[in-house]
Amino acid sequence: MKKAKARWVVLGLFLGGLLFVAGLSPAAEKGSGLPGMMTWTAFDVGSRGYVQGAAISNALTKKYATKVRILPSGTSVGRLIPIKTGAATYGLLADETYFAAEALYEFSFPNWGPQDLRVLLAHPAPIGMAATAKSGIKTLKDCKGKKIGWIPGASTNNVKTEAFLAFAGLTWKDVQRIDLPSYAAAGKGLIEGKIDAISYGITAPLLYELEASPQGISWPEFPASDVEGWKRLHQLTPWLSPGKYDIGPGLKKGQPKEIPSYTYPQLVCYAKQDANEVYALVKGFDETFDMYKDADPELPEWAIARSGRVPAGAPFHEGAIRYLKEKGIWTAQSDQWNRKFLDRLKKVQGAWKTAMQEATAKGMPEKDFTEFWLKKRGEITE
Repeated sequence: MKKAKARWVVLGLFLGGLLFVAGLSPAAEKGSGLPGMMTWTAFDVGSRGYVQGAAISNALTKKYATKVRILPSGTSVGRLIPIKTGAATYGLLADETYFAAEALYEFSFPNWGPQDLRVLLAHPAPIGMAATAKSGIKTLKDCKGKKIGWIPGASTNNVKTEAFLAFAGLTWKDVQRIDLPSYAAAGKGLIEGKIDAISYGITAPLLYELEASPQGISWPEFPASDVEGWKRLHQLTPWLSPGKYDIGPGLKKGQPKEIPSYTYPQLVCYAKQDANEVYALVKGFDETFDMYKDADPELPEWAIARSGRVPAGAPFHEGAIRYLKEKGIWTAQSDQWNRKFLDRLKKVQGAWKTAMQEATAKGMPEKDFTEFWLKKRGEITE
């Protein structure tokens, strides 16, 4: 099973390819605190995370002469494994930050477990149920019987799609589940009519192609007034919140639609990452803000007054907190939230250690471990 997973991860990385953002010097500008080369992971080419990462890294290159290489991947594991192995240092991640920290979904296997991750900045962003206009989906209830996308290994997408269906009182049994190999393939699947809907960032470049295609685009709404709908949604995705947005394909300025909000991308690393470098990178995001903020409709959300606030998918890194305190953004409430999350992760990590010890003593087959772990996790952490 481990070999099969490893082959899948490697394949995802190869399919993603590499993006090199060229710099003028092999070393970063003296005094910047940044290394001469950094490697980040991100979602597929064409995703918001990839596009934003390219714009920000280009600004860092111009100002500090530090190069950034971006490794794109269409799966959560594909974005985490380079950071885990040291092939990358930072990731522009989504909900897999929370899943990995809490050892959920694809991170609940013995070769993963709770990852000691930290957030540098958390970009607030909208996420909706992107549907083709041709499908006739105008409300979430219209998804019944339709072709809904699923990306194997991408729980960050799948759990939100499931939650969006739950908002309308639907489950996977009420729709046709269509498997797609990656996030980018999901966008292309909408354009080609292979699927009718899937959870997707509302300003993703591929969706502009969908809007211009014969399929057209539709955004079902999530009214904040639908208390029961939000209650069902929060049972699966408690980190989402009601929002209103009027930017992106299929949306009209001044006529916002009620679409959920979450944090994506989050700039993430491991807790062990040097605090001075983390501090310098957060400072770099702040100091180059005017150089990249107009390159994408959502880049203004990287302003540290917004991206430096809780909540996020993991606790904030001490280096990031130091800079945010200096700028007057980190508050006592932020500190309270961070300490509470750190305390929780200690419990999760302790629960994992206990579960692994018990599973080893019992000679438990790998295929039975995840169910055992989730039960043990609930007993100790809830």
